[in-house]
Amino acid sequence: MVTVIKKGSDKKLLSQLLKEALKTKGVDTHKYCGVISLKEDPLVIQKRMRDEWE
Repeated sequence: MVTVIKKGSDKKLLSQLLKEALKTKGVDTHKYCGVISLKEDPLVIQKRMRDEWE
């Protein structure tokens, strides 16, 4: 994202542009914490999935 700031802009406009630039966009991943219950260690699953390519 590009924000153009012209010389002589007032502080109110600058603070508004800064707030808009700092807004986070994306997915709230915290709502998915603890949703999946695994029966084995995630690292074991990951290693097994990596070995499938060989």
